[in-house]
Amino acid sequence: MRCAGSADSEVMQRIAVPMIGGMVSSTVLNLVVIPAVYALVKGRGLPPGEAKREATEGSVSLSQAAE
Repeated sequence: MRCAGSADSEVMQRIAVPMIGGMVSSTVLNLVVIPAVYALVKGRGLPPGEAKREATEGSVSLSQAAE
């Protein structure tokens, strides 16, 4: 794109560099950054049995509420 010799080559030169930079940065974001953030967030979650235990400890059954 940068070596085009037509009349529109000046416009294309101004567009080509940011366009290629955006393509490279979006690829890096999708392949590296998003999976790394997902792994960090998932690693901070509750252990497998912990979510059930907290849900049942804080809830009140219908028979308890009627009393």
